[in-house]
Amino acid sequence: MLLSQGRPVAEAIRTISVTPFTYYRWRKEFGGLKSDQVKRLKDLEKENERLRKAVSDLTLEKLILKEAASGNW
Repeated sequence: MLLSQGRPVAEAIRTISVTPFTYYRWRKEFGGLKSDQVKRLKDLEKENERLRKAVSDLTLEKLILKEAASGNW
């Protein structure tokens, strides 16, 4: 938003208190996206993380049950 007001990049990133590295990383990742697309991407990333944790937990439970069933306590 600050850039669209004609401010230089250096001033804009100083105003929002981020490093130039962070700004360019964000720009590379989200540069061509609209705000609703960014929100959707973040929601999908959060859901993906939740599903990965669920799979991890279920895999661990399966290994524990398999070991218990074989009598190796």
